[in-house]
Order: sequence, then structure tokens, then C-alpha cells
Amino acid sequence: MAHQPRESGRGGRERDRDGDDLIDKLVTINRVAKVVKGGRRFAFAALVVVGDQKGRVGFGAGKAREVPEAIRKATERAKRTMIRVPMKEGRTLHHDVTGHYGAGNVVLRSAEAGTGIIAGGPMRAVFESLGIGDVVAKSLGSRNPHNMVKATFNALERCASPRSVASRRGKKVSDILGKRDGAPMLETADV
Repeated sequence: MAHQPRESGRGGRERDRDGDDLIDKLVTINRVAKVVKGGRRFAFAALVVVGDQKGRVGFGAGKAREVPEAIRKATERAKRTMIRVPMKEGRTLHHDVTGHYGAGNVVLRSAEAGTGIIAGGPMRAVFESLGIGDVVAKSLGSRNPHNMVKATFNALERCASPRSVASRRGKKVSDILGKRDGAPMLETADV
């Protein structure tokens, strides 16, 4: 039985081995040159973000002599490095978070419903693949797409849900978030 290769258009959906619907977005493609004795050898470097739009996302870089092969390599690497990000109400982050990688610094802020994705190019691809609908993000420092994507992933890895924080501290979620009636619960210290 011959194995037939899958074909996926850029930005299109693809069925993974596990049956998950994955969406892949090409962030950047760059022509690179290697100087050899006879002249220059050109290749292509691709940066791809892959996500299921339900809280899982990954990124990968690939390099090859042809563009489709570079994109395929980057997509395979992105599928292997996927992380799960906790989302509030399935649309935004639980809390504001910062991330950095090299000279790239990013600030991610949770947003109200209806805000949309307010972010620059490489970060927008990450959030769309992740499935976040409302977020405000700002890139401070490097505008290199690789550094911006890696800084965004550094920030997303730091995101924590109230449930995970409560279990780590050995408390209940209501102790972490405070009372539901709007007034936060304040602990008084004896003086």
C-alpha cells in the first residue's frame, strides 16, 4: 500500500495523524546564500506557525533549496513543538504577561470581548493559530520575525490558569480569584 503525501495550501487546514484540525500560517520566508568556491548557493528559510485554534500552538523553522520543501520542514518542526495555552472563556488570556527572546520583548494583555486581535504581523499569526479572539499585544525591541515569535512563545509559556495556580498553592480557585460578587477578598493581617 503506497503512502500518498498530504497537500496543504498555506494558511489552510490540514488533518494531523491524531485527527486534530490544524491550521498552518507562513510567517516569513527568506532567501539565504552560502558562499562556496564556485560562487553562491541559494536556499530558502521559512518560519511557520501551526495551531488547532483551541489552545494549542507551535512554531518551526525550516531551510531547503526549494520553497515548498522549506515550508514542509518548518511545518513538521512546528507540529513537534506544540504547547497548550490556558485561555479565559476560550477567547483571551487569563492575565497580562511579558516575554523576551534575544532583543525581542513583547507585552501581551488580556482584552474585553469584541476587542479583536491587536498585534503586529508575526504575533498575529500566533494568536490566530492559537484561537485567541481578544488580545492586545505590543512588540518592544527587535522586529525580527524569529525573535518576535520566540518572545511571544516565551510569554505564552508563562501563562497560568487560576486552577493551576490554586492547585500549586494548595488552595481553592475562589481563594485565588476572590469572591464572585465583584469585591475582591482581602486578607487582614493582625498587627
